[in-house]
Order: sequence, then C-alpha cells, then structure tokens
Amino acid sequence: MLTLHKVRAVRPAPTEDAEPLPGYAVVVDGDRLAAVGPYEELAAAYGSARIREWDGVLTPGRHEPDGAALLEAAYHPDPREADELGTEPLTGVALAALSMSEARWGASARRGLQRLLAAGTTSLAGPFTRPAVRTAVQRSGLGRSDGRPPAPSPPAPGPTSPSSPPTAAAWPPSSPAVSSTVGADPAPHAEPRAHAPRQERVKAAPSHVRAVSTEAE
Repeated sequence: MLTLHKVRAVRPAPTEDAEPLPGYAVVVDGDRLAAVGPYEELAAAYGSARIREWDGVLTPGRHEPDGAALLEAAYHPDPREADELGTEPLTGVALAALSMSEARWGASARRGLQRLLAAGTTSLAGPFTRPAVRTAVQRSGLGRSDGRPPAPSPPAPGPTSPSSPPTAAAWPPSSPAVSSTVGADPAPHAEPRAHAPRQERVKAAPSHVRAVSTEAE
C-alpha cells in the first residue's frame, strides 16, 4: 500500500549538519521508500496514495551498533527507584552492587528500548545473551543483527589480500545510519544526544522534537 507522508520538512541524511528540506515529503510502498521530493510533485505523481500528515521533521532511522552494551551492561532504573538510584542508566560498580534477577534484566531492557525508540532508533546490533533481554528486543519491533561482520564474498581470480575484521564499536552510540525501511504513521520523537557514560552513571541527553519512522503499515 502506498502512503504519502506529509511533514514540515525532510532531513536527507541522519547527521545534524544535514539541513532539513521544507515542503518535502516521503512516499512509502509497503516497508520500502518509493520516493522523496516536494509534496506537491509527489501528490500529483502518486494520486492513489493515502496521506498521513505529521507536525515534525522526518529523518532516516538510526542504527544502534552497541545494543548489547546498552541493554546487557547497563541497568535502566524503574521510575519508582528514582529516589534511591536516580533516573539514568547504571554501569560498572553501581551495576555490580545491584541484585539482578532475570526478570529485573527484562524490565531494564524494556526501559532501555524505550530510550532508543525515543532517539529514533529503528535497528540495533546484538548478540543478546540474556533470555529476558532477548525477548524484550524481539517484542520491540526493532530490526536487529547479531553484530558480527558479514561473511566474505568468494575470492575473485588473481591475488587477493585478506581484509581485517571490524573492531567492536564503543559506547556512546555512533552517528545514526540510514535505514532502508521506513515506518508507518511516524510521530514526532524526542532525540536525545548521546553522552559518554561515567563508570557509575550515564549522563542523560537533552532532546529536541523530530519525527522518526519505524515500520510501514
């Protein structure tokens, strides 16, 4: 089904220095981008598409390469624990001091996933070794990978040199990557800026409003 997403502007790249294009829109066909361009032109070219209007800036979805670290090496406190633990993720010594059951890891992962979704994340990398965390990720609707490099292509004729495997990414999260899938009915989201964690507490990030797509209807 074709959907024409009309927004205040479209940011053509996932970086902050990419200027939003006012008056632009996005056409989605199923779970794929069909076209990006001025709204009037797309409305004329895709007259049969249903129209969804959003008061925000539509941007490419971001990929989180450090999903496992964010969800399995940090505890996201319950709001009811704010007086005792604060509201920011705990790592290192502060995390080691907690009594962490499987159920508590699952609840923490769900709160961490809410933070990632609010930042415009549409996919993340694992692998996730804790069953409760893995279940939370599976139910979140986010695209996911096991975090391993893709298998090498068959060698071409002639001499070749082996390529080095990529090194593990470090926290904080890297710049968002463009997602080939877009979501249906995106709504404005707050986009916090990532800060490097201290050993015991990770500093929260300020946010600004934007529209982010996840999956198309």
